[in-house]
Amino acid sequence: MYASPRTVSDVMTQTVVALGQDATFKDIVGTMEQWKVSAMPVLEGEGRVVGVVSEADLLPKEEYRQSDPSRVDDIHRLAEMAKADAVTAGRLMSSPAVCVHADATLAQAARIMAQRKVKRLPVTDAEGKLAGIVSRCDLLKVFLRSDDEIAEEVRHDVVNALFPGEQAVTVDVSDGLVTLSGDVLEPGLIPVAGRLARTVEGVVDVHDDLTAAVTAS
Repeated sequence: MYASPRTVSDVMTQTVVALGQDATFKDIVGTMEQWKVSAMPVLEGEGRVVGVVSEADLLPKEEYRQSDPSRVDDIHRLAEMAKADAVTAGRLMSSPAVCVHADATLAQAARIMAQRKVKRLPVTDAEGKLAGIVSRCDLLKVFLRSDDEIAEEVRHDVVNALFPGEQAVTVDVSDGLVTLSGDVLEPGLIPVAGRLARTVEGVVDVHDDLTAAVTAS
């Protein structure tokens, strides 16, 4: 009831357009146009992901159409020109594919996308078989959670855990901004509450109005 979407499997798209290694250049372009996608995983055998073909892999065909390889001495450009001669997915694909496991956290997936500068990741199971695909847009779905859902989870997982019932702590959420307020008996836990609240999926920021309770001497 209180659990946020914790892993890639919670937000990924399970229906994926994929290619075999023998798919031709024109087949690839046509499939991209038909399904309005800019990249597709390439599979072998019973669905193991071996690479990804993207629009960037196809563009050298046009970019180097009139280039003379004998006049190019840049290794990167020579590699791109070699790709311009490829006509099948197996030759065009970027390999090995940058993938993420279905049980990876959303933060792990976001980190991989940022580090590898990709917009989407094939999702694989323990055997490396395609299970889905996750995009930047999918990772942002957690911010569509309602304020009530977020507040309920913060109360259950943060407030109730750190500050038992005798302490009056309130949780208010507006547009994903969490405000914690009230008096607590252990002020050392105040920064902990803020950190934990930020880990709840869908939280945009946390405003901490908690104060130390004044106890009678």
